[in-house]
Amino acid sequence: MTGVPASAAGGPSAAKGGPVGGVPGAASGAVPGTPSDAVSGTAGEARASVATGAGVVPGGGVAPGATVVSDVSPDREGSSDTKPSPGKKIAAAAVNQASVWNIANLLTMLRLVLVPGFVALMLADGGHDPAWRSFAWAAFSVAMITDLFDGHLARTYNLVTDFGKIADPIADKAIMGAALICLSALGDLPWWVTIVILGRELGITLLRFLVIRYGVIPASRGGKLKTLSQGIAVGMYILALTGWLATARFWVMAVAVVLTVATGLDYVRQAIVLRRQGIAERKAALEEAEA
Repeated sequence: MTGVPASAAGGPSAAKGGPVGGVPGAASGAVPGTPSDAVSGTAGEARASVATGAGVVPGGGVAPGATVVSDVSPDREGSSDTKPSPGKKIAAAAVNQASVWNIANLLTMLRLVLVPGFVALMLADGGHDPAWRSFAWAAFSVAMITDLFDGHLARTYNLVTDFGKIADPIADKAIMGAALICLSALGDLPWWVTIVILGRELGITLLRFLVIRYGVIPASRGGKLKTLSQGIAVGMYILALTGWLATARFWVMAVAVVLTVATGLDYVRQAIVLRRQGIAERKAALEEAEA
């Protein structure tokens, strides 16, 4: 009497994941005659892949002892169109909110917190005490150093957030503006220098917003050199320097002012070119659409 093969009848060979006899090309447990691509059942688009070194017997079965790795996700129980539960949406939102508290944004927040502390140190004891001015210089230096790192960290490790885009330029302008205004109020720096530097910074920031519909004005090397020279010059004015250092800081500030004006004019030129290009591209697109 001819018997039914054990693998086809669900015997020991099929139970152990061995080759399915008599059904070429079908996985263990598949219904004879059903294409292997259609075998989904309740597993939800399950597919098995054999790890490196595992053997595959002729006919599509998995060799005994082969390691089988299923790519079925535990979150996908059933069909592939399973919708995320409300709890998962809340968890995802919490992750997005937590991403704001990254190292780059924390450095930006530190600069914002340093601004009122810096002003208090600058104006302490009449504003001309060398010790207090040294503490104010330390606070200003920390703020300028963090300015160099937070943007680099955000771009390098993909930590750019909407909060950082808004808070970073505000923190930059706040610490520099506070230092310039304090120095001019104390009589250490002419007011016209403060007006030129702050006017340029605020004007370029406004200009960026006006032309953002046409594109972004990238930061140039001249702009970075301007920021560095401003930081060094203002830092030297914060300290109670005498002698040749007091004379040297005048020339460093003069260089900073020249770079401030020159880079400001260059940004204006770039904004005009960018606007013209944007208008020309829009006009060409409209003409092409009408044609």
